[in-house]
Amino acid sequence: MFLHALATATPERSLSQFDCWEIAKKSAAVTTGLTRRSQLILRTVLRGDSGINRRQFAVRDIDRIFDLDTDDLNAEFRHAAPALSVSALKPALQQAGLNPADLDALVICTCTGYLCPGVTSYVAEQLGLRSDIYLQDLVGLGCGAAIPALRAVNNTLAEQPDAVVACVAVEVCSAAFYLDDDPGVIISACLFGDGAAATIWRGQPKGMNLRCHGFDTLHDPENRDRIRFEHRHGKLRNLLHSSVPDLAANAVASLLGRTVTANPRPIAQIVAHSGGKDVIEAVETRLPAYDLTPTREILRRHGNMSSPSVLFALEEALKNGHPTSDMDWWLVTFGAGFSAHGCRVSSP
Repeated sequence: MFLHALATATPERSLSQFDCWEIAKKSAAVTTGLTRRSQLILRTVLRGDSGINRRQFAVRDIDRIFDLDTDDLNAEFRHAAPALSVSALKPALQQAGLNPADLDALVICTCTGYLCPGVTSYVAEQLGLRSDIYLQDLVGLGCGAAIPALRAVNNTLAEQPDAVVACVAVEVCSAAFYLDDDPGVIISACLFGDGAAATIWRGQPKGMNLRCHGFDTLHDPENRDRIRFEHRHGKLRNLLHSSVPDLAANAVASLLGRTVTANPRPIAQIVAHSGGKDVIEAVETRLPAYDLTPTREILRRHGNMSSPSVLFALEEALKNGHPTSDMDWWLVTFGAGFSAHGCRVSSP
């Protein structure tokens, strides 16, 4: 399948990590809900070298971000997820020279909220998509979801080679913030931001002239509880274990080994999900031949946006060049499951 457009979107509200601390320290969830030790962890991460300069947030009542109840958070996701998706998909359609009515299928992945019907229904309504468009929502795949979503696009195009398929990864992480005295939960609240990335795919090359293929997945359920959402008091609570950087680095190295074995064509660049500073450093330590500068830059500007992050990193990498005729790029994501996913990006 061939990439015809890529566009990204973030909410207008952009806060530095210091701004986030100024908001957090006034919240009852912090001042009365956390121990003194936990408050110090929160302050240290937000005011230290996390690799993050700014994050963007869609939740409207940002000053009460940790005090909103379940109904409030669900309402924020329902408001923001379709709007962010549309904000990314509109310019993607313009890049591809398409109208909304030209789309034959729309795939959207998310893990930070739940709607039934899914986000695709709201986006279809807001953009005026055809009533016969195929809509597919992928929910529950966590930070790694963008590549499985692209694999779903590939399956659609295999069945309908002439179709025009849009794929959106959207997360409203601020609608899934939770605080308690678990260090992993605290660090999670310091890493994540909101964003959406939209891509347009067809069965023939044109425009960006990039081919996506060679999909692969690694699933390790034994480590499922190291990184996943659970429900606590009706809210999503992100479990984040200290072993995640090593888990991610090992999974990326294993997948890359399988990719090169299956296809010896060299990999010139790895474009990875951001995760966090420790994750990026662990991957680079395990694979010292590769520089994750685009991934690190996206983390710096936006934090960890979960599933859209890898597509933001791809957009960043494409500013400085494209895969050549004899060397591919490799997209890789990882997260809940514990799972990791990869695919090649090549010149046609």
